[in-house]
Amino acid sequence: MNHTKTGLMKIAAIQLSVIENDPEAMVKKAEKAIRSCPDADLVILPEIWQTGFMCFDRYEADAQTLEDPLITRLKILAKEMNVMLHTGSFVEKDKDRLYNTSVLVSADGDILAVYRKIHLFGFQSQETQILTPGDTPVVVDTPFGYLGMATCFDLRFPELFRAMVDQGATMFLVCSAWPYPRLEHWIMLNRVRALENQCHLVCANCCGMNNNIQFVGHSMVIDPWGTVLAGAGDEEAIITTSMDPAETRIARQTFPGLASRKPFLNPERTGE
Repeated sequence: MNHTKTGLMKIAAIQLSVIENDPEAMVKKAEKAIRSCPDADLVILPEIWQTGFMCFDRYEADAQTLEDPLITRLKILAKEMNVMLHTGSFVEKDKDRLYNTSVLVSADGDILAVYRKIHLFGFQSQETQILTPGDTPVVVDTPFGYLGMATCFDLRFPELFRAMVDQGATMFLVCSAWPYPRLEHWIMLNRVRALENQCHLVCANCCGMNNNIQFVGHSMVIDPWGTVLAGAGDEEAIITTSMDPAETRIARQTFPGLASRKPFLNPERTGE
């Protein structure tokens, strides 16, 4: 049963640049940024920030399991800060396979959800050659509503976000390492995924240079009407804002667009 809190929720999206070839320095940098958000209810980090998305030659060496130090440290920090923490993503090692994995940690330091990126990026990228794609949409019930998790290139696949809506999603959390020159795509896709699904969307993107590729930054918090509540430029930043999780329900009642969906276009959908 959903048990959404009433009142405003404080959100912090951390936009980081990558320190190449120094994972420990990146972890310390992320920890410092998280500690600078003492009043946040939810903090989110970008995609493969510890290694750098474009540092494909380091994926194997930097890969971690869910029990290794990276996630363990972030779980301890989430509990210490009393904050729900989206860890951003990291290269996860599971037996003989590697995944692009993100973890949602509760304010008690417990793992609430684990999402493996479904749509790997193969354009001028080695992600599809090195990693194994996930195969399961992830939506988790939290005190702030049902949160759906996605990663970067997933934004180009609206069917994933509709699948999460069908699982009850009221907010999307998107970690990313989105590069130039596709800035306008980034801005549009985040806003449209929020608007068409009448969900809040919080995204944290990388910025700066990584292996001679520049990321676009422009992390955002977007409401169910597609309005950007807070956003960053292309430099390191922490964007903070407050929003009411109940606004998703209000938006869907005010303009019941999702209620007009046709079940024959999605025969597997239940609850008609």
